[in-house]
Amino acid sequence: MTSIPNFVAGTWDIDPVHSEVSFVVRHMMVSKVRGRFEQVSGEIVTGDSTEDSRVAATIDVSSISTGNEQRDGHIRSADFFEVESYPEWTFTSTAVVAKGDEYVLAGDLTIKGITKPVELDLEVNGFGPDAWGGTRAGFTATTTIKRSDFGVDIAMPMEGGGVVVSEKVGVELEIQAVLRAS
Repeated sequence: MTSIPNFVAGTWDIDPVHSEVSFVVRHMMVSKVRGRFEQVSGEIVTGDSTEDSRVAATIDVSSISTGNEQRDGHIRSADFFEVESYPEWTFTSTAVVAKGDEYVLAGDLTIKGITKPVELDLEVNGFGPDAWGGTRAGFTATTTIKRSDFGVDIAMPMEGGGVVVSEKVGVELEIQAVLRAS
């Protein structure tokens, strides 16, 4: 990882104001609905090697926003995310693997009390100073998951075939983190 320009090893706090966890899912087989979670927190450790690097993050599931409050309420319900019983989702990395100039972030994702291994394509966007005398780092990570693997298994078949909400969910994280003072 030290071959990354301006690389800084250290412990970083996810900046929730400048980070985004978003998703996209096909709706009614003809279009895509996008949403995001407004509250994410966590810690990133960048080590001198990928083996010494790790991530732990938490998403406040009630902070979902799709641009439609009625839909958001339905998604928070027991039909989908069951927020009252499962208010947080977590991700804990198990490995960061270099593949040439690219990286894969492997870890355990827990949604609705169900933990499954996932792999995210990881892009290290850079490291640099911020306007307040600190240091920032940026990362992009993407993956695709099956919602039913995590207990989001609502069946809403459409007349004539297909489903209202697709099984496949694209996930994208744009993370900005602040270097923790030592």
